[in-house]
Amino acid sequence: MTRVHFSHPYLLNPQHPITVNVVGAGGTGSQVVTSLSRIDQALKAFEHPGLFVRVYDPDIVSRANVSRQLFSETDIGLNKAQCLVTRINRFFGNDWEAVPDCYPEDDSDQSANFYISCTDNVQSRLQLDNLFKKVDRNSHTDYSTPLYWIDFGNAQKTGQIILGTIKNIQQPKSHKFTTVKKLPCVTEYVKGYDKIKDGDSGPSCSLAEALDKQDLFVNSTLAHLGCSLLWKMFREGMIFHHGLYLNLDTMRVNPIAV
Repeated sequence: MTRVHFSHPYLLNPQHPITVNVVGAGGTGSQVVTSLSRIDQALKAFEHPGLFVRVYDPDIVSRANVSRQLFSETDIGLNKAQCLVTRINRFFGNDWEAVPDCYPEDDSDQSANFYISCTDNVQSRLQLDNLFKKVDRNSHTDYSTPLYWIDFGNAQKTGQIILGTIKNIQQPKSHKFTTVKKLPCVTEYVKGYDKIKDGDSGPSCSLAEALDKQDLFVNSTLAHLGCSLLWKMFREGMIFHHGLYLNLDTMRVNPIAV
């Protein structure tokens, strides 16, 4: 039978907005946060409480970020998280939060239902993995209960998205599907992840140099595909794939089955 993962029921009928922590507001993160604002507005149209998003990033906008990331010349010198969230709050009338810092090693007062990592280093993901190992698997579910972790990663013209469960998600009985309560996170899906070394690409001094490292549309393409997966969890209540691989050279998207 076809394998499927049913969304945690709290996502479909919460008492509060679903909380989302986005770690990284650069090439992919800036696109993801913008897409989350669209999901938020769409959910509210269906009388769902929507989303409450926190964005973490210590970096400031540089000239090399303009165009490839969702920043303009007037944003240069501003913190990425604050710039992005302020723009969205003004446009949609939200009260989302920007944190101009790295994600804390102790997030007891900032935990969320969804974690979305859009960083360019392994260490930040291992830090999140260590936090999730401390999560109480038997606690009741509310706006502060960690449920899912979505990781975005990319090279110049390729990328991948991995959606994993932070704890086992109880599944309904089904005679039609094989239900899956545990989806591997990126640190579990990629064997030997803790031994991977970060590539030292260094900062880019110009947009042209930055585009030699990451193609103009690889981040936005990944962001739209990943947020489409998230949207399915809310609107359809189930997913048959928990990630994908993208290759802009071959124009192929290969899904990762549950």
